[in-house]
Amino acid sequence: MTRRAGVVAAIGAWLSGCSGAGVLNALVAGERHETRQGIGYGADPRQQLDVYQPKPGTASTKPPILVFFYGGSWTRGERADYRFVGEALASAGAIVVIPDYRLSPQFRYPEFVRDSAAAVKWAFDHAAEIGGSPANVVVMGHSAGGYNAAMVALDRRWLDAAGLSRELAPAAFIGLAGPYDFLPIDNRETQVAFRWPDTSPDTQPISHVTARAPRSLLLAAIKDDLVNPQRSTVGLGDRLKAVGVQTQVKLYPRVNHITLLAAVAQPLRWLAPVRDDILSFLELPDRG
Repeated sequence: MTRRAGVVAAIGAWLSGCSGAGVLNALVAGERHETRQGIGYGADPRQQLDVYQPKPGTASTKPPILVFFYGGSWTRGERADYRFVGEALASAGAIVVIPDYRLSPQFRYPEFVRDSAAAVKWAFDHAAEIGGSPANVVVMGHSAGGYNAAMVALDRRWLDAAGLSRELAPAAFIGLAGPYDFLPIDNRETQVAFRWPDTSPDTQPISHVTARAPRSLLLAAIKDDLVNPQRSTVGLGDRLKAVGVQTQVKLYPRVNHITLLAAVAQPLRWLAPVRDDILSFLELPDRG
């Protein structure tokens, strides 16, 4: 095994286990952004978020606010493990909000979607305070977090229930290897999270596509053993395009379900231009 392949394997194993001693977090630079940690958006201990902001003078007047939801089969995950995502995008001038959310089996659908909507509402409510604008709030997620982001972006009832004014809506949606169309459910953890077999088609993001959906960027690995990229990513992209929503779909050959996200971090950017494509979609310059 080459050294480069060894690094990929080690980081992939770390990410799949959501280790708090994250290899990538130890490798990314910390001086290019500022962090505010442990901000509550609800009363539960899992309803907290961190904010990554560009250093003063390094961002545009009203940079995009990215609310990023991590994956973990709705069963595991900690926002601290995704500092590398905050750094990768804040260093390019974005404001990044990374929430925790309540997890299965203690909390099942739709509680994690409700939490996601509440965290997005927090971003709208505090946009000016953190240096952005409510006109440029973007929802983004990887894997199960991509599902959460898609439901908030496509199914307005969740933001309505969170109390967000109808005058406000996400400006864009970015999904990385999200499951957007996954019935019937064969994964045991997902079965528990969605109370299978009593799972309604209404739980599927692809069921909520309308012409009112925000412009979207959908990214996935060509070979993904966890989420079918053709059914979910390409399928959702085709449905969005069919109703006239500005949508980009990109599949990458050298990554898998896990390293797709890891590729945003500086040590693994050679794997795939995931970060570059996100920055281009957001019209942000690459600051290195």
